[in-house]
This record gives sequence, structure tokens and C-alpha cells, in this order.
Amino acid sequence: MEEIIQEEIKPKVLIVDDERGLRTGTKRILQSEGYNVDTAENGTEGIELGTKNDYDLCIIDLKMPDIDGIEVLKTIKKARPNTICYIATAFATFDTAIEATKLGAQSYIPKPFTTDELLKHLETGYEKRLLILESERLRKEREERLLEIAYEKSRLNTIVNSIFDGVMVVNKTGELVLFNPASLKYFDLNEIIIGEKILGILPKEVSDLINKILNTEKYENKSYSTQLELKQNRELCVEVSCSPVPHPDGSLAGVVTVINNITEMKKLEYVKSQFVSMVAHELKAPMAAVMGFMNLILDDSMGIKPDKQKEYISRSTKRLQGLIEMVNDLLDISRMEIKKKEREIKELNIPEILKSNVDFLELELKKKGITVTTNLELDLPPIKADNNEINRLYTNILSNALKYNKEKGTIDISAYKSGNYVVTKIADTGIGMKPEDREKLFQEFFRVKNDQTRNIPGTGLGLSIVKRIVESYSGKIEVDSEYGKGTTFIIKFPYKV
Repeated sequence: MEEIIQEEIKPKVLIVDDERGLRTGTKRILQSEGYNVDTAENGTEGIELGTKNDYDLCIIDLKMPDIDGIEVLKTIKKARPNTICYIATAFATFDTAIEATKLGAQSYIPKPFTTDELLKHLETGYEKRLLILESERLRKEREERLLEIAYEKSRLNTIVNSIFDGVMVVNKTGELVLFNPASLKYFDLNEIIIGEKILGILPKEVSDLINKILNTEKYENKSYSTQLELKQNRELCVEVSCSPVPHPDGSLAGVVTVINNITEMKKLEYVKSQFVSMVAHELKAPMAAVMGFMNLILDDSMGIKPDKQKEYISRSTKRLQGLIEMVNDLLDISRMEIKKKEREIKELNIPEILKSNVDFLELELKKKGITVTTNLELDLPPIKADNNEINRLYTNILSNALKYNKEKGTIDISAYKSGNYVVTKIADTGIGMKPEDREKLFQEFFRVKNDQTRNIPGTGLGLSIVKRIVESYSGKIEVDSEYGKGTTFIIKFPYKV
């Protein structure tokens, strides 16, 4: 990539962003790296420049006052399908991610971004742009005799074989003339041969699309696509697109089939659906309970006594407090997903944080008769993190060790250095978990359900947040648990020497 820029082949970049400072700053950075940069201050100007000129790369802001970034992306990709486009935003959602990907965006560039992150994205995109242009040039040179392409050890074969998407080409009689290893993997084919009539061994939906083009009496520049679940439970989902390949005289030469892996997109759609369903379920029960209590109090015919009314109001308040905690947890998860949560990074002493959290829980520990023992190395190196997040992490784990412990049980806390990590181990003598429960422990809304946990409050989001916090600092979290005997959490944070 550096050699290309040094040879004065300057990639052409368009920046579409209504933030003047970001727009001019990004332009200055890219020009210093050898890029040829144009800018647009709104969506309207961006569409005009992006459709009129053939840019190599385009960076589009998602939120603009006149036309949003998705519409700008759609219009530019329609006019210039080979331009590599990025969506730059601090407000990414599942919906916009899926929609932008479908419309041809290379990826998201989260705001704020560093110079290194921006350049890495653009280098990858420009490499892809060069491959696309080279592939098209070579295809045009050989389109008259497709079968000849398969036997020629050309640069086209090298390019096609390196493409992550599956590629297959058949001629007008349905004979295979070109394929790459990715197509074998997606269609689970052990071996195929150039010149073989292949339609009979492809999935029926794919063969039908190819035949739809081959059986057309008059050549039409029309493509067809379908989505397939090749492995159950969304283990492998693909989008298959079939397009006609013409001879120079305009007659049909064959069909090119491209297999694009959309597994992650389908999993995102499924996770979103499941998450919404779980949130609705978790909110419904406490809201219904509060509504029931309120209706009892408001119904004069029930003759509810004042002390009973006070009890109902108290129970409603607890339910509503639980809802507020759940909503706060959901907001935290959302902020972590889009990396928008504000942090104040500083050096933290783990033993001090552990002692502070134990002191905070002292009253509850005494009520349950639980003994806490500590073995903390006081000369541990500090870790760099946000104090509120790390305190929340340990409060959550220590609270669980308290809530799920037996009467007069123990909690053993140790902190020590191991390799490049500061390690914390928190072990309790509580009810423990079965293996099947331990595997689901960090899932949103998951709570161990049995006779011993029925009356223990919680949202089922705490440990999910704990795991996200640990991983956001490149740390690790492990769980060891035996049903009826207790649970041990092991948290590892890297530190710099």
C-alpha cells in the first residue's frame, strides 16, 4: 500500500461530514499521507460529488441535517458501485449496521477515531478497490471465451482465489469454467472439475437462479439473488447472486455466481429479536404486579385497610426500583456496545478497591453471619481503568457471593500477580451451579432458577455487564463452580511494566 502511494498513484477520497473541524482535520491527515481528498459539508453536496466523480474511497457521516448518511451511501453506490464506502458515526445500531452492509458499505468507522484506525480502514479499502478494478479489467479481456479463462494461469485466477466470497462461473451450456476455494467451502463440495455440468450438484435454489438466466431467450442484464441457510441454527447463512456474462456482441456467454457469507448479519438479526423479546418479558411481570397492587388500592369495594395499602405501595416501590435498575443496566450495555460510555482512566489499586467494597457490604455480611477472609498482595502493580466501572464489577461479584451464600458461610478473597496480569480470586461457599447453568452465566437476563434462588432479587444483567467491563480492558474472567459447594470467580487484568 505504501509503495502505491510513493509511486504517485494517489487514491481519491471523498469526505462527507457536516462537522467542519472533523472534515478539515481528516482532510489534512489524509493529504499528508499522500491521498487526494475532496470534502462535502452536507449530504446533498456529497451525492453530487460522489456520483459525478469516480472516487476510490468515501467516508460518510451517518447523521447530517439535510440527507442522512444511509441515503447518501445508497445513491453513491448505485451510481458508483466500485467506490469503497465507510459510514462514520458514534450512533451505530443493529438496524443501521445491517442496512448499511446490505447497501454495500465496507464497514463502520466509530467516532471519535484515531489517525491509525482511520488509515488502517482506508488501506484495507483501497486494496479491495484495486482488486475489484483489476478483476474487472481482466474479466473484460477474457469474456469472449470463458472456458479458456479456467485453464489460463492468469492474474485473474490469483485474484479470484484470494477473494473471501465464493465465485463460480458456468458457460451457456451449464459447464463449470471458473471457481475458487471459497465456493467449495460454502457449498460443501469435496471436488469439482472444470468442464463439469455442475447445476445438478448445487443447492436447488442456486440452480434455479442460474437456469432462470440461461433459459432466457433474449439476453437481459438482470441479476437474481436469494438467501440460504446452508447449516442449521444460523451456523452458515449465505446470499447467492447470479448475473449474466455477455459476449462482446451482446449475446449470453454464461452466468457468474457470487456466494457472500451473511452469517454474522443473520446472527445479529436473531440476537436483536431475542433481546427485544427478553426485555419485554422481563418488564411485563413487575409492571403487571404493580398494576395489580394499584388496582386493589383504588377499588373502594375491596375495603383495603390503610396498613395493607401501605404494604402494597411498599411492594410496588420495590418492583419499580427493580425496573429502574434493569433500565440502567440496559443503558450501560447499550453504551458499551457503541463504545459511547464516558470513562476517566487512571491508575487503580485493586486491593484498596476490594477492601472498600467489603466495607460497603459489612452490614449485610453481618446479618447473614458470613466471614470474609482476604489474602491481598499490597505491592501489586496498578491497573489503568475507570474507577466507577471497576468498583461496579467487584460490587456485583461480591454481592452475588453474599446473596447466593449459605448462612454463616465464608467468602475468600485473594489478589496476586501472575505473569502479565493482576489476578483477583473471589470464592464463596454458596449454592454453586450445575455445568449447564455455568455455560449460560454471562448471557443477558440469565438467572439460575431453583428452589434456593426463587426469592433472591436480580435483573440477570449484572454478570453480563461484568464480562463486558473485563473484556473492554483486554482482561479475562473465569468461573469455577460446583453445585451445592460454592462458586469461584477469577478476574485477570493486564498491567504495564
